[in-house]
Amino acid sequence: MEKHICIKVTGKVQGVGFRYHAQKMANESGIKGFVKNEYDGSVYIEASGKKENVYQFVNWCYNGSKWAMVEDVEITENTTQHFGHFYIK
Repeated sequence: MEKHICIKVTGKVQGVGFRYHAQKMANESGIKGFVKNEYDGSVYIEASGKKENVYQFVNWCYNGSKWAMVEDVEITENTTQHFGHFYIK
């Protein structure tokens, strides 16, 4: 079953390779969508894929890249989007 979620990650998540590592993890997990930096210092992600893969990706978001210091992860469900791959905006 396909699942699509929107994720907002806050903390020290910009300038620490978070987007690059999110893309790497998404590709390894079969997740499609995108990741981008927001003006408020957070990172915004849209992720689509098999339910179990999406949850695995969300679990990764709670830690992020090696240099990140994640403070919070907000998740909202959305209608399924059909992305061709996972990319950095």
